[in-house]
Amino acid sequence: MNFEKLKGDRNKKSFRLTVILILLAALTVGADVYSSVMYFGRSTRLVRAETITKSAKLAAELVNADKIDFWLENGADEEYKATKNTLQCVINNTPSLQYLYIYQINEEGCRVVFDLETEDESLKKYDELPEISSSVLGSREALDDSFEKYVPAMLAGEEFGIVESKGKYGWLMTKYQPIFDSSGKCVAYAGADISMRGIYYYRKRFMFLMIGISSFFLAGFILLSHRLLVQNRKDIIYDEFIKQQKHDQKLLREVIEAFAQVIDAKDKYTQGHSTRVAEYSERIAKLAGKNEDECREIYYTALLHDVGKVGIPLGIINKNGKLTDEEYELIKQHPLKGNNILSSINEFPYLSIGAHYHHERYDGRGYPEKLKGDDIPEIARIIAVADAYDAMTSNRSYRAAIPQDLVREEIVKGSGTQFDPKFAKAMQHLIDLDSEYEMKEREAVSELAGKNELVVGDYRSEYSEGILLTQCMTTICITVNPDEPSHTPVPSLVLFDSLDGRVHDDDEKEAKELLYFEYGEIWLDGKTATKGARKMQTNYSNEGMDIINENEFRIQAVKVRDHVLVNILSRKRKIEITTALPDSTRYAYLVLTGEHCRLSSVSVVKTEEQVSNDYIKRIAEEISFINVPAGDIPNVQVDGFRSAATDGISIPEKMVISFHTMSLPTARLVWHCPYMVVFSSDDGQINGVNYKEYALIRLDGENWESDSDAKNDFIVNVQDSFSGWEAWKEYNKAGYDTSVSFEKSGNTITVTTSNLGVFIKNITTLPDAIDNVFVALTGDQCAITNIRIK
Repeated sequence: MNFEKLKGDRNKKSFRLTVILILLAALTVGADVYSSVMYFGRSTRLVRAETITKSAKLAAELVNADKIDFWLENGADEEYKATKNTLQCVINNTPSLQYLYIYQINEEGCRVVFDLETEDESLKKYDELPEISSSVLGSREALDDSFEKYVPAMLAGEEFGIVESKGKYGWLMTKYQPIFDSSGKCVAYAGADISMRGIYYYRKRFMFLMIGISSFFLAGFILLSHRLLVQNRKDIIYDEFIKQQKHDQKLLREVIEAFAQVIDAKDKYTQGHSTRVAEYSERIAKLAGKNEDECREIYYTALLHDVGKVGIPLGIINKNGKLTDEEYELIKQHPLKGNNILSSINEFPYLSIGAHYHHERYDGRGYPEKLKGDDIPEIARIIAVADAYDAMTSNRSYRAAIPQDLVREEIVKGSGTQFDPKFAKAMQHLIDLDSEYEMKEREAVSELAGKNELVVGDYRSEYSEGILLTQCMTTICITVNPDEPSHTPVPSLVLFDSLDGRVHDDDEKEAKELLYFEYGEIWLDGKTATKGARKMQTNYSNEGMDIINENEFRIQAVKVRDHVLVNILSRKRKIEITTALPDSTRYAYLVLTGEHCRLSSVSVVKTEEQVSNDYIKRIAEEISFINVPAGDIPNVQVDGFRSAATDGISIPEKMVISFHTMSLPTARLVWHCPYMVVFSSDDGQINGVNYKEYALIRLDGENWESDSDAKNDFIVNVQDSFSGWEAWKEYNKAGYDTSVSFEKSGNTITVTTSNLGVFIKNITTLPDAIDNVFVALTGDQCAITNIRIK
């Protein structure tokens, strides 16, 4: 047998088989590339078509149709300019949108009402005729030849589909939306264009990407087998599908956020309102146990809850004084208008719910439908709480932002009447966790109250925003110059506390209402003026810093319990000012001010890590309300919300904890009282190893279940002996003895107590039978002493 010939025949067969496999693989890959590119192209066109359809509809909604003829005859007025700015905001914030315009169509062609193009530089490369500029109001333009067949429909005010054209303005995808005036007459069309060159370029890039990827997998197919190649191709298609999904999600978010910016732009007093309400709503939803997709839907819905305001006249929305009854009735129409706008988006039906029902009340006295309780959609019940919170914590034309603790009281009062109790409680918990009042409207540059620089003429005539001092080091860099060449600048700092973090030294009534308390004033040369502080002490050293200019200063400030340390660093020396505050409970804010000075280049940086408890050398004895004999475990003084706690006490089958409680002199609110925390951890400490919190029970009759797996049945009864909450606060100030009973059976823990006419019973059902469950005493602005365990 001729083995060489047989080997040669096998090689020929193997070669032929390899060639056939390569050809089959190449054909397969080619078909795959072609189908993927075609599918991607169609998907891209659909996404772009949806973008221009929504943009044209939004533009049609934003334009006052009854004013179009007036503008064409008389020219632009203030409303025209405001509408033009709004439309420019829409086009700038809508991905891929090239042109947005409003034309009045007649048999002679069209007259320009608005003609705008994007300011996005990344889209300029797709402009085929950059030399052609936007047309001005009233100018006449001839329709492109490709639109001739649509002229009869446009003259009749009819709506028609997407148009793709290659004409004098380039290769475009266009959508026209008719605009009707109050009589129902079509007075103009809103048009939106996207360059087809961008779509072609996008598809071309995808095609090259697919060719490259497919070539790589072709080699793998030859080496590893046809089966592996098929599987890999499936993986590629799946990856592209996921990318397309993410792209669609990103597009939806960008379009919705653009709409939200348009909405807020109408009201000069609600800048950022929609975004903040969306963020608060998402946080409430998370606390309520919603999953990621549900939280995302609630976020998007809340972003558009005020979309109906685009249909309310600007004069009413931005009116400084009180609205008339007729104007208020118009304002109350915005939920219906919002529902009309958003209900046409069939793919996302949930978007209209927030707009339609966010002004309904839980007791049925809201509007527009007067729904009650659970008849109100859950999304709207969540948004209602977030919307009310942001309204109270934002500045308005008639008032400043309300302090957060007063807002919390309003949320408590509205629970069960204005708000769903479940979501009102979640909002209260968010407020309790927000110890530095971050959840509120912020100035653009908080350090200088929204200004680029702070100019102080007469002594303390201007102030910066208050900077909250905590146990995390705050560093302030500042440049000081005279306000006028002939003056000598005298910069200074004011150390104080108030409910809203602002100085109130010129209005006695306002200062009293906002609990303004000034500790003292510090000049940058080291001089001090002690006011409400117990003591201020200054130390100087000649340690110069690496500061280039003599008019530059670096200020470091930190608060540890009842002491504040302020270091003033300059090119020549270092000054240390230590201030002993009246107590550990109050906050400490710092503002920049002075006399005849111009403060600029201000930056504020706060570290994440806290300084040690002994970082500041004491200059006065600590104010303590627990210097009395202890019981079975040490006394505890809680200066702020859960700022201190006892060690964990293991809960047996039966136990009674008795103690004396007294709220601190600065306490003024109902919830300034003791709390009980039921938890588990490996070391028996709050926030210890493997910490899980099951219940937070407060003596004022509120609770919070922190672990979503634990169930709490909370019962509160106000008894005949209850004298009212004002008397409750006075009793807490005076101090009283109380006891709390605990019973543990399997995975159930029952906590019972009765204080000053408020009976509380909480039954916690744990997810599993846990051997070591603990309770710790904590609270807010209270002293807990003589703790006995039986």
